[in-house]
Amino acid sequence: QVLLVESGGGLVQAGGSLRLSCAASGRTLSTYRLGWFRQAPGKEREFVAAINWRGSSTYYADSVKGRFTISRDGAKNTVYLQMNGLKPEDTAVYYCAAGGATVSAGGYGYWGQGTQVTVSS
Repeated sequence: QVLLVESGGGLVQAGGSLRLSCAASGRTLSTYRLGWFRQAPGKEREFVAAINWRGSSTYYADSVKGRFTISRDGAKNTVYLQMNGLKPEDTAVYYCAAGGATVSAGGYGYWGQGTQVTVSS
């Protein structure tokens, strides 16, 4: 069992930055990838970024490459998503997920409750 709790969302102007956090707990965290997904109103949930628990491999959607950075703090069992250069189209509910997949939401078995990110123009 894995429990995920996100925080750090909010309202920011275009060009601004936010850092999302995902606190994870569970006895087998080292076997999972941790991912961030987002879902805007009326749209499907989409992959944003993922990292393996050791932090040696990271993956990004093309839409966020160069702007977002995923990282993790093993001592705190926390995964972060640093978001810079935010755009209005980044507005969505952001979800943290744990599982064995990389970009496919269907491959993640555990999900957080989500945190809202709103970027104003």
